[in-house]
Amino acid sequence: MTNWLPDLQASDGPLYVRIADQIERAINTGALASGAKLPPQRNLAYDIGVTIGTVSRAYSMVRERGLVSGEVGRGTYVLGTPENDNPAGIDPISARLVGTRAANAPPGKLRFDTTAATDIGQSVAVTDILAAICREQPNEIASYTRNFPRHWLEAGQRWLGSGSWQPSIDSIVPTLGAHAAIVAAVSVITSPGDRIVFEHVTYSQISRGTALLGRQTALVESDAYGVIPEDFERVCVQQHPKAAFLMSTAQNPTLAIMPEDRRRAIVAIAKRHNVWLIEDNLYGATVDSGIPLLAEIAPDRTFLVGGLSKSVAAGVRGGWVACPPHLAQRVRIAHKMVSGGLPFLLAELAARLVLSGKADAIRNAVADEVQAREAIVRDIFAGLDFVSHPRVPFLWLKLPDPWLSGTFRQAAFAEDILIDDEDEFKAGRSEKTFHRVRIGFSPPVDRADVVTGLARLRRLLEHGPTGYDSPA
Repeated sequence: MTNWLPDLQASDGPLYVRIADQIERAINTGALASGAKLPPQRNLAYDIGVTIGTVSRAYSMVRERGLVSGEVGRGTYVLGTPENDNPAGIDPISARLVGTRAANAPPGKLRFDTTAATDIGQSVAVTDILAAICREQPNEIASYTRNFPRHWLEAGQRWLGSGSWQPSIDSIVPTLGAHAAIVAAVSVITSPGDRIVFEHVTYSQISRGTALLGRQTALVESDAYGVIPEDFERVCVQQHPKAAFLMSTAQNPTLAIMPEDRRRAIVAIAKRHNVWLIEDNLYGATVDSGIPLLAEIAPDRTFLVGGLSKSVAAGVRGGWVACPPHLAQRVRIAHKMVSGGLPFLLAELAARLVLSGKADAIRNAVADEVQAREAIVRDIFAGLDFVSHPRVPFLWLKLPDPWLSGTFRQAAFAEDILIDDEDEFKAGRSEKTFHRVRIGFSPPVDRADVVTGLARLRRLLEHGPTGYDSPA
């Protein structure tokens, strides 16, 4: 079921006509794809502050227009037509892949819907290194990347290490960011039709990306400490997955940190059922948990992924994956096939940032800024139910009753603030409801904008949905 909501400010006229027009527009642009289920009438009425009768008249109108079909006991579904199978706007596949975020972020909004590293002036270091590369290696810039110099691997080995542990240098593959690393690993260890385990809420762009490759999603239960081993065992027994995508430290969006005994239990289950583990440590690398990584416990079946996007500079697209023995070469080739290849300029820039120590210096400065902003979060949201960490640039906020996740996201949008509702992180068709939103606080350049945006959200929460009313 979609979490789509109409924008009643976009047109004039009777409410039910405006709702019907918005449904038709969403179908024509692909935002409501063929086969999509419209929200139940009672839910939509509550979300936008109108009567059920108004929504019922709107649904009847779009049914009369031949856009939807109503099935008693099952709901209302978008019909397939030549027009909405290939619209001029966003096609249905693109609409499903993009999640709940707009394909292009609207201008003039405060962005709290991303967690890229805060701008602390890292462009100065990037400029210096880029200039040096252009002076010293002009021929490499003019050509394709055909060799992977050892210092690229050394940079990945250093960046992926945790405490005194480092992966083997022969296991390292430099990649065009962490996302490309994960997709490359999935391409090597699974085939179309294979199942991959995901938590109900997680970094869902991976599940969408793997679905595009023909892989299926198997959902596993988790709690405040991450994946529950007993349910992971159940999923392995019943669904026979080939791989599991996990964030063992600072999980996105729940911020769960998996304790060591649970990590070892997950590894033992994976070994029994021959399941590969993909460990995304993008946020975990900024958190000094002192707990061994899954890759440290089971390097023979774990792909450890990390990069620069959350702690140094997202625009650099620097990433690495440490692979199980004998698979690094396959992942390198798969990465080239799925990404088009690694640009020399970006790979050399990422390596020099790490090996020069500048990446560590930037990471520390970014972490200090994140810590200062997280303190602002704790002050403004005092008394509310949320999870945060001083070194992670987002919080997972429980909405007070009667707010719903999608409704609050829409209300925040009306206040010129972009946030993510829980559906953005759902890896599959989950019936679980968390009544939570994720608020990232790293994008604003100035702390003053952080304070302004968070204060607006706090006022919304205090006023409740009655403070966010649709026009009569």
